[in-house]
Amino acid sequence: QVQLVESGGGLVQAGGSLRLSCAASTNIFSLNTMGWHRQAPGKQRELVATITNGGNTYYADSVKGRFTISRDNAKNTVYLQMNNLKPEDTAVYSCRAGRRDTIGSYIWDYRGQGTQVTVSS
Repeated sequence: QVQLVESGGGLVQAGGSLRLSCAASTNIFSLNTMGWHRQAPGKQRELVATITNGGNTYYADSVKGRFTISRDNAKNTVYLQMNNLKPEDTAVYSCRAGRRDTIGSYIWDYRGQGTQVTVSS
């Protein structure tokens, strides 16, 4: 069983920055894809960004150009650098580990508890 523990959330003013971390209990190179999701109250969970063990990344249009996902395999940690934060970025952010199936759909095998990010206007 892989455990994922997020940290780095908090309260920040609009325009500010935060860096989220996701520490894994295993060698993350063995995890094909790592991703960050977020869920705001009353809204569906949204896939924010992913990174493969080959370094390929994906970003949701809503965060492109502002967020950067990265991974440090030596530290078994994935990061989400969030810049120019907006009030609409307020949500619980969770880290997940998984893979893609033969038709490209994500299968998330593990998830963390999440960390709250609140952006004030």
